[in-house]
Amino acid sequence: MKYAIIAAGEGSRLAKEGVKSPKPLIEIQGVPIIERLVKLFMRHGASSVSVIINEQQPQTLALLQELQKSYPINLVVKDTPSSMHSMHALMPHLQGNEKFCLTTVDTLFREEEFARYIAEFQRSHCDGLMAVTDYIDDEKPLYVETDERLRITAFCDNAGANSKYISGGIYGLTPKALTTLQKCMEQGISRMRNFQRMLITDGLALQACCFDKIIDIDHAEDIQKAERFLSDPL
Repeated sequence: MKYAIIAAGEGSRLAKEGVKSPKPLIEIQGVPIIERLVKLFMRHGASSVSVIINEQQPQTLALLQELQKSYPINLVVKDTPSSMHSMHALMPHLQGNEKFCLTTVDTLFREEEFARYIAEFQRSHCDGLMAVTDYIDDEKPLYVETDERLRITAFCDNAGANSKYISGGIYGLTPKALTTLQKCMEQGISRMRNFQRMLITDGLALQACCFDKIIDIDHAEDIQKAERFLSDPL
């Protein structure tokens, strides 16, 4: 299976709060979060890990070039206006017959839950398996509406009667989703949440996989929160 990491954001909120390290190099349990993801993905069957960073990250670039000596990393250095555009920049590395799993670099989760998710995705026949959680600690969460069998019916900016969960920022997709991604680019659509909506519009069968908790590192206080979260037993 192919994996991909979007790490092209500026991390401006962290910088304003005094965090000097670029977001991908923030250490949790003594390991930069981007290195943690690369090694975790390799432990779960990665045939390759494709990563995009922006052009203002020489330290992150140096770390990834060092990791390339040991791991099959495809590296893209490019400034993009949104995560969806970053995914499109990675598209040449995601094309083919393999399923792929894409995350943003600041997505923190327990490896035990991720292992269960990947196993479910590998045996699944759906077009996409999206990680969701009912733990809401996000300024602008994307709510996920599901039916009783956890089939995703809509992505919404506001909570509704059938939106117990929010998107967790882990996307398991088949190459079929890349056709939708290209359509979004051609139509001038941006943002990952709008891409996900277009997947529904295009008729792709998306399933939700529930995680107990997923944390995004958006603020300085989230670093300690992530430390505690990964240290706590299940």
